[in-house]
Parts: sequence; C-alpha cells; structure tokens
Amino acid sequence: MKYYLVAGEASGDLHGANLMKALKEQDPAAEFRFFGGDLMQAIGGTLVKHYADMAFMGFVEVVANLGTILKNLSFCKQDISAWQPDVLILIDFPGFNLKIAAFAKENKIPVCYYISPKVWAWNQKRVLKIKKVVDHLFCILPFEVDFYKQWGMKVDYVGNPLLDAVADFKPDTAFLEKNNLHPGKKIIALLPGSRKQEINYLLPDMIGVVSRFPDYQFVIAGAPSFTNDFYLQFLADHNIPVVFNATYDLLSNAYGAIVASGTATLETALFNVPQVVVYKGNAISIGIARLVIKIKYISLVNLIMDSAVVKELIQQDCSPQKIAAELDMLLNNKNYREAMLTNYDQLDERMGKPGASGKTAELIIKYISKK
Repeated sequence: MKYYLVAGEASGDLHGANLMKALKEQDPAAEFRFFGGDLMQAIGGTLVKHYADMAFMGFVEVVANLGTILKNLSFCKQDISAWQPDVLILIDFPGFNLKIAAFAKENKIPVCYYISPKVWAWNQKRVLKIKKVVDHLFCILPFEVDFYKQWGMKVDYVGNPLLDAVADFKPDTAFLEKNNLHPGKKIIALLPGSRKQEINYLLPDMIGVVSRFPDYQFVIAGAPSFTNDFYLQFLADHNIPVVFNATYDLLSNAYGAIVASGTATLETALFNVPQVVVYKGNAISIGIARLVIKIKYISLVNLIMDSAVVKELIQQDCSPQKIAAELDMLLNNKNYREAMLTNYDQLDERMGKPGASGKTAELIIKYISKK
C-alpha cells in the first residue's frame, strides 16, 4: 500500500519512523511519502518537506509565519493529490494536520490520526471536527480514551510509542569517550527543545545555572535540525559540549536534567532521571495560552500522573535562580530525589508495555484493507 505521513516536529519524526518500520514489517510492499525528518528518511521512502521548515510554536509566532504555513498547506495538499495514497497518516501537529485531514476527507482518502490532538487541553469542541474528518484515531495517553468517549467518539488506545523507542535503544558504550566527557563526573543533561524559538528562550536560562554547580558537567542535547554553530552563540565563556543524535545516550548517563516542556519530559522520566521542567515563550502567546488552556500541568509526566511529580517553572518562574534552586533539591536532597524516582516507578506501571508502533500499524492495515 501507499502511505502518506505528515509529521511536523522532532517527536513526530521519531514516532513516524517507528510506525513506518512497523508498517514495513507487516506490509513488505509498503511505499512511503512524507513530511517529516531525518529519522523517517532513514527508514526509506520520499521526504517531501523537513519539519525544520514547519515547526512554529506560540500564537504570535504562528501569525508571524502565516504565509509560510499557508504555502506548506497548499503544497502538502497538491502533493497528496498527485500521489494518491491508499491512506493518509497524520502524526500530532493538529493546527496543520486537521486542515490536511479535512482536505483528504473531501477527496475520499482514508485518514488515520496517530497521536491524537491534545483537544482535552483547550477548545474541546474541536472533537466535533475530528469526528467529521478523521476515520480512525489512535491515542497514546491512557486518559484520552475516556475523554473521547464523553464526546461519543470511539478511539483505539495503542499505548505510548516512546516505550518502543526506549525499549529499542542500544546504549553506546563509548558515548563518554566520544564526547570527551569525564567518566567520574556526574552529568546534568540540558534539553532545551527542538524548535528555534524555544531554544532561544530557554537555553540562556539553563546555561545560567552552570556556574553554580562546579562539581557537575553539563551537556546539551542538540536538535538534529541545527548545527553546533547555532548553539555556540549561547555559550560565550562556557565550555559546554553539545551532542547530536544521542539524547538517549545522554539521558542514560545523566544524574539530573533541565528539560523543556514536551515529549522530552516523559523520555527523561522513562530513563529515571530526576528533572526540572521549564517553559518560556512570547509574553503575548503565553498570556493567550493561559486564557484558553484548561489543564493543571504542562509536562506529560504530571498530566499522566495527574499530580505534581516534577516541578514546572513557567515564564517568569523560569529563571536561573529558580531553576538552580530546584536542581539543587534534585541533586542534594535525598528524600526529594527518591520521591521523584518512586513516582517514576508508578508512571512506568501506568504507561504499560511497549508495542504501540506495531499495534498501530496492524490496525491501520486492517482498517484500510477493509475499504
């Protein structure tokens, strides 16, 4: 079958790649064409547009880049029409993907949505649109099933694909040596995100805590869509290494972490690394978000556990002083640290077992084969 996938950010690229791998295992004749990234491209098929040209976050930023977004939408629709896939698979990225879903529905192309839009966070009436334009919705968070049920929508819960990625991870035993890291010095991982805007906002504050912890070595997880030169502008007098395509190796060696809100918070927890979660953005965008978003937490760890397992420092609270205070607790307060790790154990139980990619691939093939 011919599969057209649309992923608009780094996490979507990861999940898309694992899904493509599972589809190939179950459908050896699978053909892929996609919006995505390097990980999806490594599986095979045709990369039409890289997510680095698409990832805009925040209300103000989206408006400022509206022309580019509209061009990308138009191009995506034209490309889908020209290729005529057997199925369209949309991965998260709802602002863009729900418009593509509506287009596909009008053109009688089956729509599967993998990693459902986070409509439970704001504007819940978007569920009504999803019901109209999406044929099959695959959820990866346990509480989403009950949420959609309240709206009269049947969905498939497939588990979380991050469990697949973590289970497939093979540690690089030479990681420390390759990156000139001291084997006897504990590592603090800095994960400032994958988008230019969030890195610009968050990395300076992360770096601002480094001088307060001279006994630790700090390492930045570089986003694959940037080069080392991009990060050098933030480092000034700091000799902080940046590692690329090795975030899991970094986490598997880390003693603590400062993490941008997003998928990485859950990944960090799955690697049992105590963390402080940070987020900062355009003041107007954050102000609008606080008016419309109706959730208690922003990190996936806290959302899944429905409690404040990890500290969230947002906007004005995201400062070197407050980040350093929380990091000090994680590193030096034994009871505080162990309480977080105990909560991580409970998170593991709630998340279940790996297999989301394979299960989703199986269901997509089953549903589309019936058409």
